[in-house]
Amino acid sequence: MVYKTQGTCSSQIDFEIDEKDGVKIVKNVRFTGGCNGNLQGISHLVEGMPVKEVINRLRGIRCGFKSTSCPDQLAKALTQYEA
Repeated sequence: MVYKTQGTCSSQIDFEIDEKDGVKIVKNVRFTGGCNGNLQGISHLVEGMPVKEVINRLRGIRCGFKSTSCPDQLAKALTQYEA
């Protein structure tokens, strides 16, 4: 899936979802733009996690004075996928 971010330095998030034993799992997260090292870290940390867990952990995180962040945008992307 491709998700166009809003309000962050990154402009896009690409990810895949796999299903294992009825649980949707996050795979291959790639951010375009943004803070490369931090976003690689987030990508590696969420790899293999259930979609719902990633959403619960990352939703609502803010970056400075912005109302959102790259992790929050990933949670929004996954929430949109779930809908």
